[in-house]
Amino acid sequence: MFGMSMDIGVDLGTANVLIYIKGKGVVLREPSVVAVDRDTNRVLAVGEDARQMIGRTPGNIVAIRPLRDGVICDYDVTEAMLRYFIEKVIGHSFVFRPRIMICVPSGVTMVEQRAVQEAAEQAGARKTFLIEEPLAAALGAGLDIADACGSMVVDIGGGTTDVAVISLGGIVISDSLKVAGDAFDEAIIDYVKSTFSLMIGERTAEDIKVNVGAAYVGARNGKMEVKGRNLLSGLPKVVEITTDQVAEALAGPVSKIVDCVKKVLEECPPELAADIMDRGIVFTGGGAMLYGLDELLHRETQIPIGLADDALSCVVLGTGKALDNIDKLDDKKSMSFFGKK
Repeated sequence: MFGMSMDIGVDLGTANVLIYIKGKGVVLREPSVVAVDRDTNRVLAVGEDARQMIGRTPGNIVAIRPLRDGVICDYDVTEAMLRYFIEKVIGHSFVFRPRIMICVPSGVTMVEQRAVQEAAEQAGARKTFLIEEPLAAALGAGLDIADACGSMVVDIGGGTTDVAVISLGGIVISDSLKVAGDAFDEAIIDYVKSTFSLMIGERTAEDIKVNVGAAYVGARNGKMEVKGRNLLSGLPKVVEITTDQVAEALAGPVSKIVDCVKKVLEECPPELAADIMDRGIVFTGGGAMLYGLDELLHRETQIPIGLADDALSCVVLGTGKALDNIDKLDDKKSMSFFGKK
């Protein structure tokens, strides 16, 4: 009987895919990476297994991240990845095909929406619904989005930062920026390259960001040894990087996110702006966990900032909550989710 009403929520992120099953909670969290054999186009590994291969594969094997900036850039690989994850959580028996609710960034175009829906349907969904990421993030963070009071959510994922003001169950004003966790990593890679003439990979950049990263100079004291390839001699080399150096590296992408939040606040209707002053801004997403980012934004806006409890899972948890309204959505497009018959 369980299979008949199988409803699945998917946070199809640039960095990670999370899957929620109604009644079971979050059942899968894996990197959005697929390893493909270039010669035969065969998928060799998906998720964590494929992530281990990034930067370490022989010539004919490529580790692909099929989503860039929150949207599908490689349709076939995304479909293969979705199918793999769905089968992993519900088994191979597609006797009862699931209804699937998928998150998309708020700035996504109709064409991009259709690509996500078609990929899900090709991967085995009976019906696909889309929900905008800021709405899902707000639901997952425990905000009462149906309230007439304004709430502001800043969701910083891998590929996109979504900033939205939500009231009465809908998005009043929002902005989506293609600057998020991945841009932080790229900024660190570029900085290490120009400062130390050292080439490092994505995974090393991620480690630096998590262990000694900060949103502004002076946020904390830390240093870390970094191993990579010396660009001058071509040989392996070890250097030491400090938190202040990482903060300097991240100044560009961080200031873009701060400006985006300020812009949304400036365009916000006065009544809702007053609500946000009282209730504060909620931070969700993996990128929001950058050390000191909440403090920096508080200084810049004078508004209290709170990091959601489980920032990484907020979007998928919110998608799970939205599944509770999926039967209403089957009849009509409500609560400004995009529904599809």
